[in-house]
Amino acid sequence: MDFQAGILQDGNPMESLEKQLICPICLEMFSKPVVILPCQHNLCRKCANDVFQAANPYWQNRGSLISGGRFRCPSCRHEVLLDRHGVYGLQRNLLVENIIDIYKQECSSRPLKKGEHPMCKEHEDERINIYCVTCEVPTCSMCKVFGAHKDCEVAPLESVFQGQKTELNNCISMLVAGNDRIQTIICQLEDSCQSTEENSEAAKRELCARFDALAALLEEKKAELLQRISQEQADKTAFIQSLICQYKEQLEKSSRLVETAIQAAEETGGAAFLMTQTSLLSLPRIVEASKGGRLDKIEQGYESMDAFSVSLDHLTEAVHALDFDPADEDEEYFDGEEEEGEE
Repeated sequence: MDFQAGILQDGNPMESLEKQLICPICLEMFSKPVVILPCQHNLCRKCANDVFQAANPYWQNRGSLISGGRFRCPSCRHEVLLDRHGVYGLQRNLLVENIIDIYKQECSSRPLKKGEHPMCKEHEDERINIYCVTCEVPTCSMCKVFGAHKDCEVAPLESVFQGQKTELNNCISMLVAGNDRIQTIICQLEDSCQSTEENSEAAKRELCARFDALAALLEEKKAELLQRISQEQADKTAFIQSLICQYKEQLEKSSRLVETAIQAAEETGGAAFLMTQTSLLSLPRIVEASKGGRLDKIEQGYESMDAFSVSLDHLTEAVHALDFDPADEDEEYFDGEEEEGEE
């Protein structure tokens, strides 16, 4: 679309621009214009969708199973192929949308031309030139003299206009200042949020470090106590094993003596029996064989390990009582722990 050529052909640029922004289907100013590729002509999205639906009656919407469709540009009759998204797959013409926005702003801000001054609805030939203060509406002189506002208080339109415009500017300044304050508060809150997150992460790291140190200390103490139990076990086991060896030696001696005595008892010859019996019944050998009852023994409960029982109730209560304390109380707590460690 050649906007510049259309504008130069007309003496009034705004009127020429307005003609260029008219949709060829609805003859209204474009609404959400789309680019119809490849011819580059513009249509309202709704108008383009209507043309597309008319050319493709079986295409329902973007959820349809039909892959796409086609229709012809109403300006140049160029055939346009669309995919399964239909008209919604066409690219929006942001340039035309921006031009329309600028045009509307320009039309709303430019002064009224001669003959375009607002006229009274009650008196069509009368211009609105005064302001009814009582009803707070602009009106004409005829309405004040003969019409609905004859008993109302009126003021010059220009003075009311200037006063309300000044008041509006003041309100705008107040709103802008309020927005600046709100933006400042938002920035402060965002900084506070970030600081809170950073401080929380630091507190988590410190807490994890303290618990890790406490866990390491508990592991070290557990290893020390286990070593003491193992040492006691080794000492007692060694002593019991030595007693077992002594009793086995004594049992072996006594068994040999019994075996010899049985063999002597089986002797039939009187002289041979008496010679053997005399040596078997000698007092030293009997005494030696009867020493089994006088060897060392272990006391009752010797194998018990109850002495190595540890009560952790106070530590369990202390762990359950752990909480976040103020800095001064925290220091006193750790000072108390150091004193207990020294004791």
